[in-house]
Amino acid sequence: MAKVIDRLTPKAVEHMKKPGFHHDGLGLYLQVTKTGAKTWAFRYMLNGKPRWMGLGSCHDVTLEGARGKRDAQRQLLKGDAPVDPIELRKAKRAQELIEGAKAKTFDECATAYVESHRAGWRNAKHAAQWTATLNTYASPTFGALPVQAVDTTLVMAVLEPLWRVKTETATRLRGRIESILDWATVRGYRQGENPARWRGHLDKLLPKRSKVAPQKHHAALPYTEAPAFMVRLRGHKGMSVEALEFTILTAARISEAVAAKWDEIDLDAAVWTVPAARMKGHREHRVPLSPAAVALLKRLQKKRQPGDYVFPSAHRNKHVTGAACLNLLHDMGHNDLTVHGFRSTFRDWAAERTAFANEVAEAALAHVIKDKAEAAYRRGDMLEKRAKLMQAWADYCAKEQKPASVTPIRGKAKNS
Repeated sequence: MAKVIDRLTPKAVEHMKKPGFHHDGLGLYLQVTKTGAKTWAFRYMLNGKPRWMGLGSCHDVTLEGARGKRDAQRQLLKGDAPVDPIELRKAKRAQELIEGAKAKTFDECATAYVESHRAGWRNAKHAAQWTATLNTYASPTFGALPVQAVDTTLVMAVLEPLWRVKTETATRLRGRIESILDWATVRGYRQGENPARWRGHLDKLLPKRSKVAPQKHHAALPYTEAPAFMVRLRGHKGMSVEALEFTILTAARISEAVAAKWDEIDLDAAVWTVPAARMKGHREHRVPLSPAAVALLKRLQKKRQPGDYVFPSAHRNKHVTGAACLNLLHDMGHNDLTVHGFRSTFRDWAAERTAFANEVAEAALAHVIKDKAEAAYRRGDMLEKRAKLMQAWADYCAKEQKPASVTPIRGKAKNS
C-alpha cells in the first residue's frame, strides 16, 4: 500500500483508508475491508451483467501493476468476440492442474492412497503389506511413471510373470493397483478406463485364478477326533492352551479369540460380545458361552494379571498370538492342521451330527449372509438357538473316551 500512497494526495489517502470500494478509473477499484485488508478488483460488464475480478493484494501488486492488469483484461473484452477474463483465468488454472497431475507418479499416488486409508484398516500390518507388495512388483516397472501413463501393457508386464507361480500374490497385487488407479482418477490425476480392472478386461487376458491355483482349504481335524484332541490339549499348560481351547469352544476366528478383552465378557449372562472393529464382517457379534467356556474364563479370572486382555502374553499389555496357538498344534504333533480349521471341524459336526438349522450354524460362525434380500429381513442373531448349539458342541468335545479294547494273548496249551 505504501507505493500506492506515495502517488496519491493526502486527501485521497485518507479517503482510501475507509472501508468500501474506491474507484481509480476504467473499472479498477481498491477494496478496503473493515479489518483493513486492501485488494485490487476490476469491474466490467459482460452480456449486460456486472462482474468483479480480483487482481491481487496491495501488498503484492503496486498501483501500476494493478492498472496494467486492468488494461490487459480490457483488451480481452474488446472486439466482436469478447473473452470473459474470469472464465479465461479459470481455464488456465484448470490446465495448470491437469499438467501438474500428469506429473504425479504411480508411486506418489500409491503412497497417498495408503496414507489416506491407513486409519480405516483394522490391522496395522495391512499398510505395510500394501507398501511391500507394490514396492516389490509394481514400482520397478511403472512406479516412477506418471499415473496417467499406466496402461494395460504395463499392468500385464507386472502381473503375467506372477500369475502362475504366485497366484495369490498376483491377485492381491492386481486389486491394489486397481484401487490406486481408481483413487487417482477420482482425484483428477488420470482419465480413462482402469487398466487393472478384472471383469470385462483382464479376465480376457489372464486365466481364472481357480484354474491356475485351485483354492486350498484350511486343514481341519475330523470332528470324530475332536473329543480325544481336547483331552490331549488339556494335558498341556500355558496361555496358548487356554486360548486354543476357548477358540475351539466358541468356534471363533483365532484373531478374534486371542485379542478378547475382559470388558467384552459378561460371565453372568454367559455372552462374549466382539465389537465390530474386530470382526471380519465389521458387525458386532455376540457369542453365547457354554458352561465349559465360562468355567475356563473364571479359571483365568482368578489368576488375572493387570491388563485388558483375557489371554495376556509375557509382553506387557499384549495378548498371545495366533502363531503361538499354531506352534502349540505343531508341538502336539499336528503339523497338518491349522487353528482356523477347527471352524470347519465345528461346521462339519453341526451338519452331520445335529438337527440344528443351517442358518444357526452359519450365524455361530459369524458368516455374512450373501443374499442381500435375506440379510435385509433377518434382523436377529438367534442367540438362544446358538446357545443350545454351542452347549451341544461343548458336550461333544467333552465326550468321554472309551478305552481301547484289548484282546488278551492266550498262552500256549500245556502238553498233556
